[in-house]
Amino acid sequence: MTHPSYPSAYPQQGPGEPHAVPFPVRSPYPPAGQGPYPPATEPVDAPAKAGGRDRYLDLLRAVALVRVVVFHLFGWAWLTILFPSMGVMFALAGSLMARSLARPAWSVLRGRLRRLLPPMWAFAALVVPMMFVMGLKPVRDEGIWWFLKLGCYILPVGSPPFPWESGSESGFLEQSWAEQAAGPLWYIRAYLWFVLASPLLLKAFRRLPWATMLAPIGLTAVIGTGLVTVDGATGEALVDFGTFGACWILGFAHNDGLLKKVPRYISVSSAAIIMAFGLWWASGHLTEEGWNLDEIPLAQATWSLGFCAILLQYAPSWKQLPGRLADWDSPITLANNRAVTIYLWHNLLFMATMPIIDQLWNIPWVGDHLGTYIDASYNVLMLILIWPLTGVMIVAVGWVEDVAAKRRPRLWPNGEPKRTAGRGTPEAAGSPGRRGR
Repeated sequence: MTHPSYPSAYPQQGPGEPHAVPFPVRSPYPPAGQGPYPPATEPVDAPAKAGGRDRYLDLLRAVALVRVVVFHLFGWAWLTILFPSMGVMFALAGSLMARSLARPAWSVLRGRLRRLLPPMWAFAALVVPMMFVMGLKPVRDEGIWWFLKLGCYILPVGSPPFPWESGSESGFLEQSWAEQAAGPLWYIRAYLWFVLASPLLLKAFRRLPWATMLAPIGLTAVIGTGLVTVDGATGEALVDFGTFGACWILGFAHNDGLLKKVPRYISVSSAAIIMAFGLWWASGHLTEEGWNLDEIPLAQATWSLGFCAILLQYAPSWKQLPGRLADWDSPITLANNRAVTIYLWHNLLFMATMPIIDQLWNIPWVGDHLGTYIDASYNVLMLILIWPLTGVMIVAVGWVEDVAAKRRPRLWPNGEPKRTAGRGTPEAAGSPGRRGR
């Protein structure tokens, strides 16, 4: 299974001409394969085991988010090797899920759904009407069944539908905008599958830990390599489940302290062997995107598992960021408190940067004398502009994450809120101040 490929370099075009989308985004439908690449990100508020936040995990999550954004813009395949963001994020989510399952499973599942779905609904509230406004006629194209599939924007157990092309070539948005916008939703679907399966997975893990952890690798070896083919969205979901299932279960091992019981030289050397296998497999199964592990499920699964095992084996427990990392405390906290918002909206925000940058052509002298430099630095300008636009989106809709978590809404949550025990607060429920999702 493969992902659609996009050029990583911005095409040279003349003044005033519309620009095509320059960044690769995974589509949740075939022919897309294992990917995002994404993540992206999952809804999180990560407490340290003794109460409060584990800042090491927060740092990893923030780095993963930034890497996803940069990769979706530039499409550099080596980034998937340097830092396998989605594997890291699933491993962190698995650790938090295992900790939460000390409580009754049904209440945990209900809480995860409550935290996960409202941010997605806010996203769909804009995207779905835009599809219809820009000319989508699903009854004519697919029949009434299309409207039933719209339910995946409410409960994403499958891939939400979208038009492959929407609008016109001269429109405000590039014609593949809907595909780009829907790309991150694969992660929401995969996260939901893992959450629903976690009570059974955790029981299996605590009975047969190593066999349970390696079982998803076996699934990937069967389905992700094409040995057995499962078509459609079900095949997509199974590939994702197999590719990142080992990382999710590795999070269980981290939470239970199992990794610390294994001598470090054994765990690190074993992880290195698994990673070496992943690179070896990738070398023989390169796609048109080269070493992009997002396109090679078995390589992604093994490389991510080994990489995350080393990160968690050496994991410190930071109540505060040490040294110079402390200077980044505020943006790291903000990224963690708004992880879902950043992940869901960043593709649309990339497209929003294009008409803004294109206005440079209308500035006297700039368009005539600096046009070549504007084209040459277009991706860099997009990367610069995406962050203030992300800030606007955090203020506009990020508070939905607080409402979903039954917290007091905050426009710019770059620090810990003051807490008072009372109805609806985590303290009143007798649980840690910030529960992971």
